[in-house]
Amino acid sequence: MHLVDITMFYATEGGGVRSYLNAKARWLARRSRIEHTIVSPSIRAAEHDQAVLAIPGLPIPGIRGYRLPLSIGSAYRALERLQPDLIEVGDASTCAWAALRMKRRHHIPLVAFYHSDMQHLIGCRFGSLAQQAAQAYLRHVYQKFDMVLAPSNLMVQQLHAMGLNNVRHQPLGVDTWVFCPQRRDATLRAQLRLPPNTRLLVYAGRFSPEKKLLLAIEAVRKLGKPYHLILIGSGEELPRTRQTTYIPFMRDPRLLAQLISSCDVLLHPGDCETFGLVILEAMACGLPIVGTSAGGVGELVSEQTGILVPPNSAASLSEGIEAVFRTDLVQMGNNARQIATSQYAWDRIVPQLLRLYAGLLATNQREELEAEAGIAYGAK
Repeated sequence: MHLVDITMFYATEGGGVRSYLNAKARWLARRSRIEHTIVSPSIRAAEHDQAVLAIPGLPIPGIRGYRLPLSIGSAYRALERLQPDLIEVGDASTCAWAALRMKRRHHIPLVAFYHSDMQHLIGCRFGSLAQQAAQAYLRHVYQKFDMVLAPSNLMVQQLHAMGLNNVRHQPLGVDTWVFCPQRRDATLRAQLRLPPNTRLLVYAGRFSPEKKLLLAIEAVRKLGKPYHLILIGSGEELPRTRQTTYIPFMRDPRLLAQLISSCDVLLHPGDCETFGLVILEAMACGLPIVGTSAGGVGELVSEQTGILVPPNSAASLSEGIEAVFRTDLVQMGNNARQIATSQYAWDRIVPQLLRLYAGLLATNQREELEAEAGIAYGAK
């Protein structure tokens, strides 16, 4: 059995798609006999090995680290050489069309994963007409796939509203051994030369307009001492203030987990997340969340694990930050950790994914996948 993932969203400097694909690869390598290959134009040459295949690509202007395949043909030829039994596609551009050519010529089942809320992002940047065009394009592409996976119920509803009926809900997961409270470093404030009573907020991810980081910076500035915001990642240039510390992207997830778990609260101001994997990672580290009520974030955060505020408002973020520090942070963090471990550990999520794959495959392949997922054949 050979599963292949192909996507342009595999930048070296992280992102939720890369985390998901790497976690899936590690799980399959340790617990199954299934061969798994990740194909992307965004892979660096140094990463190339038997399980990760780089294809020729062109940089995307304004988006650091992501590359488009040089052509549909070059991506198709790479897929054809791999002879996969099933392909999952992580974006709706050139990679999707290469996979659709494989489906047409070799009758290979195709799964699309709706990682990026493209129509919302395009609408925010270019207006309603562009958003309508993006919806039409997504409907045209995704209706050709056997199944489309969406990580939140909100995204499932959004895809249904586009006229797609082949959509299934499949949340992402988290490595609860890597992301755990035990990685907390009590010396972080001293290392940053901050007072011991500093209230540390943290954001981790890309620095891009849709993340609304200017709102987060302004919210913390308005609050003043003892609040301080740590921003981990890379991307667009952001304002430097006395109440912000910038830390470059952490490629080692254990170092990222150490930083997150050493803070008090995760702050996530974005409003167009399809899921919000970093929120789940922070919850696994035992951190409460302050996020917005828009996008997929609201499905991860409840009043037991954090506070949701209206989007696009620095004042609302400030109020949410103040409010969360009036709660029992320890209990809220314990609640967050419990939910992450019981509902979103990869040992729970990957078997769910294999069940969905199994439904698309021929009988003998389906039995093999179900066995790998620990499922009795024929069970619901």
